[in-house]
Amino acid sequence: MTTALLVVAHHRGDSLTARVADRARLRLEKDGHTVDLLDLHAEGFDPRMTSEDEPDWSDRDKAYSEEVRAHMRRIDAADLIVVVFPVWWYGPPALLKGWVDRVWNYGFAYGRSTARLGGKRMLWLALAGESREAYAEHGLDTALTRQLQTGVSRYCGIEDTAVRFVYGTVPDDEAAAAGLLGATDEILADLLEHRPAEKGKTDS
Repeated sequence: MTTALLVVAHHRGDSLTARVADRARLRLEKDGHTVDLLDLHAEGFDPRMTSEDEPDWSDRDKAYSEEVRAHMRRIDAADLIVVVFPVWWYGPPALLKGWVDRVWNYGFAYGRSTARLGGKRMLWLALAGESREAYAEHGLDTALTRQLQTGVSRYCGIEDTAVRFVYGTVPDDEAAAAGLLGATDEILADLLEHRPAEKGKTDS
């Protein structure tokens, strides 16, 4: 049985983001995954960088804070990482950006000759307020995809990675939500058709 780390970045438990994440949880469990739900806001994660968690470029084995090391252990344990978040100002919210800044840190997620996270699979599931056409017109979907897929996942050795958008999430009403949850099902079905890759190993 494989483990999926399901990361949620929203301050409201009744948000559309939370509903999409719950839909993802149910689908992952149905597919046979053990799901580790990481609700960043509910767990009180602080996205602000601290001196304790600032990278030391001369020491890739620096011991980061216990909070960060606990998150690192959860990433280590996962075969599949699914991140569900709203797109604000055409990027991830500060809560999620701070999680990447503090947890996907030097010596853990990158900075070694053998990628510690190599072999994992990853899906960034972005809830976008505007339409697919509006994003494509300005190339904003391409820009965010490159930032997350290349700038984070692949930089950290995760080659099997994808960024998918659920478009038109504003306004958030029940009629629209039903269609958006259906779109989520299609995205997850496409992802889960592929067999999970084996975990990568880290060097010393």
